[in-house]
Amino acid sequence: MLDSHNREINYLRVSVTDRCNLHCLYCNPKVGLSEGGRDDILSFEEIHRVIRAAVRLGITKVRLTGGEPLVRRGLADFISSLGEIENLTDISLTTNGILLASMADEIRQAGIKRINISLDSLDKGKYARITGGGDLRAVLDGIDEACRLGFSPIKINNVAIKGFNDDEILDFAGLASERPFQVRFIELMPFTGDGQVETGDYLSNQIVREVIEGRYGLQEIQRQGENNSGPARIFRLNGGMGEIGFISPLSHLFCDSCNRLRLTSDGTLLSCLLYPDGIDLKESLRRGCSDEELTKLLQRAIIVKPMKHQISPNGGRIKKCGRQMYNIGG
Repeated sequence: MLDSHNREINYLRVSVTDRCNLHCLYCNPKVGLSEGGRDDILSFEEIHRVIRAAVRLGITKVRLTGGEPLVRRGLADFISSLGEIENLTDISLTTNGILLASMADEIRQAGIKRINISLDSLDKGKYARITGGGDLRAVLDGIDEACRLGFSPIKINNVAIKGFNDDEILDFAGLASERPFQVRFIELMPFTGDGQVETGDYLSNQIVREVIEGRYGLQEIQRQGENNSGPARIFRLNGGMGEIGFISPLSHLFCDSCNRLRLTSDGTLLSCLLYPDGIDLKESLRRGCSDEELTKLLQRAIIVKPMKHQISPNGGRIKKCGRQMYNIGG
């Protein structure tokens, strides 16, 4: 289905939980579990119904996120059920990797082939600091297990933060040089939080790219038929096994090719990551709405999808999203 700006909307990101086993400073800095109860988030049956309706409107790709999706019980069975939806051709997952080593085989058997792993430092101490005590070794073991089981592609997501991990840019580029990973650098975005990571910590991907090009040659990859496949600009490292990606929502707007909707764990359908307003699907689902009503709500989200977000890294007043990242699913 086309939105009002003639963009084809074919991708739905689904947050299956707002709970997480890490407390990253830019995402979920609050110590403790989600304050919401079990009934505050959508059941797997409700999520399944939304996805079925979305597929009828032209959604072909679904990515499961959190919070941390691997902490939700019954996830593998849910993934298997998604494989039964006709015309849903791509099911992927984003994880922080802490539980991946123990669950990789289970989710692989359930139908996940493509996986994104969030990793912001290769230094044990810094990783523990930004994640609120996370174990770097567990993530690296999870990555190794994903490689062994044949997940492909394996994408490593790195949020570049000035003064924190900008001295590790070449270390992460080295991962893509030595192994068949796509290492993606993501610009820090302004979300509400407790101020532990501020907009002043923003680092433009132009700077990241220049650092990498100073060591490696980069050649941009133009893939046929992938005009609407995602926001990353992808480069091949000369002589390397993998790729480098740059996701630059502030320095280089990619809104004109945005192809996605987002379903939060509490049932809010968002047409833009950086807009707080959304459509409450949970209320409609729980009062027994018809398939036709549900479809109309999805259509409305597509129609009202804005042309672009309204944030900027360059001085002045920055409009922040009204939710924290863990509430949205990234």
